[in-house]
Amino acid sequence: MSIKYVILGFLSWRSLTGYELKQLFVESATLFWSGNSNQIYTPLAELHKEGLVSVEVQPQGTRPPRKVYSLTPKGWDMLKGWVLSQPEAPVQKNAFLLQLAWADQLAVEELDDLLQSYEERLQMQLLIFRELAQRQQAPQRTPRETFLWQSIERNWISFYESELYWTQSVRAQLNTEFREV
Repeated sequence: MSIKYVILGFLSWRSLTGYELKQLFVESATLFWSGNSNQIYTPLAELHKEGLVSVEVQPQGTRPPRKVYSLTPKGWDMLKGWVLSQPEAPVQKNAFLLQLAWADQLAVEELDDLLQSYEERLQMQLLIFRELAQRQQAPQRTPRETFLWQSIERNWISFYESELYWTQSVRAQLNTEFREV
């Protein structure tokens, strides 16, 4: 998935500056992303060059002018085409599971510490997602759109709850069945 489509999606909501786009990405529980400004401004420039977004330069007195980006009809068509495209299956990438695959070489305490560390990271992520979901800035143009964004938030929260439960179960089973005597 390209970040360009997410930018087009945000711009379908309302006209935005690059800075406002970056803030929406950072504060979104639905579209979890962390990145730098180049990951916003470079695609914006490409989208503008392709005629998918327009830009309005707004003077700000003594401050540098603001560039406000809006979706063009061609951008709307591109966004709709992407939304209608064949969905991809989720990519299963979890570096921790790779660590765990070779964790039998660890002492009991080391393995428990590793699992406890992962559990703490999951708890933190879950806390972050729940907080972001409460503060979510989402387009709420229709009740159906609101429902869809809330469903995505619930999906992320459910994922972390499930991963946390699994980790706690593995720790408990290791501590009861495989304890060194």
